[in-house]
Amino acid sequence: MDFKDLIKNIKNRQFKPIYLLHGEESYYIDKISDFIEENVLSDAEKGFNQSVFYGKDSDIMSILNAAKRYPMMSEYQVILVKEAQELKWGKDGEDDKKAPDPLLAYFENPLPSTILVFCFRHAKFDKRKKTYKAIEKTGVVFESASLNDNKISAWIESFVRDKGYKIQAQASALMAEYLGNDLSKVSNELEKLMLNVKAGQEINTTDIQNNIGISKDYNVFELQHAISRKDAYKANQIINYFAENPKNNPIFLVLGNLNSYFSKILRFHYATDRSPQGLAKELGVGPYFVKDYEQAARAYNKEKVFRIISYLRECDLKVKGVDASGNTEQGDLMKELLFKIIH
Repeated sequence: MDFKDLIKNIKNRQFKPIYLLHGEESYYIDKISDFIEENVLSDAEKGFNQSVFYGKDSDIMSILNAAKRYPMMSEYQVILVKEAQELKWGKDGEDDKKAPDPLLAYFENPLPSTILVFCFRHAKFDKRKKTYKAIEKTGVVFESASLNDNKISAWIESFVRDKGYKIQAQASALMAEYLGNDLSKVSNELEKLMLNVKAGQEINTTDIQNNIGISKDYNVFELQHAISRKDAYKANQIINYFAENPKNNPIFLVLGNLNSYFSKILRFHYATDRSPQGLAKELGVGPYFVKDYEQAARAYNKEKVFRIISYLRECDLKVKGVDASGNTEQGDLMKELLFKIIH
């Protein structure tokens, strides 16, 4: 079951007695948990019928005892177990006959009037466990997987669209590169951004600069564009800006982005489907950006790209203090790297 279907069922009050929310990406786990906490019970019902446990400070028996209670003046009670990955889950039905696993027994026959929610964040629940299989039969299992980096831009565009806004492809890609794939962080920045942009307005790179602090003129995309044109003057301007603003432009981020960029140029050289759609799929970018990689591939042949990737690795080692001799200032290292790339 996907996120939207799960939320729709809860809105329609089609509840399950157990929800296991697990996975490496906490964003959807938190959204589902918060939605259940805020919407299943009325404010009057919550006082007696809603409990929150935290895995590190709780034990299974306390949670089960609460789950076995009947609601007071309400059709349901809600029990939320946050940070459930910190719980001691017991032996998964492997106790001796005199002491059967109470957790497994409850999962196999849960109380219909209890909605028990386990928030297993930043980790996957072991699918081989009997408890997992029991929850699959009687409840709902939702896995929140990490989103690949090349899908973040599309996620940003979808998020903004659902809120009644639009965003330029360059702006969404810029945010994706700088904020990474932590969806909670990305959504928080988008929420703040939309407070300062009129509803229905298209968000552009100027909005990103004014509200998030990412420069629209001095960023990794402009650096890549300058490199693709072999514009040493513009590229050095950007590198100098990065050196003066290391907090917002850490060298590891810049090196990682350049490595990804040249890896995509290499894939461009070896791509068999040369159509815009085929190249976009191969590179993991929107069709809007394919022409930029085409330009870069003309400027840098396969042999040069292989050498550049080697230069990037050497620079990364020097930043970490490995094989470094002489000046290891990040700005100087980046200028040296840039010279090797362009010439």
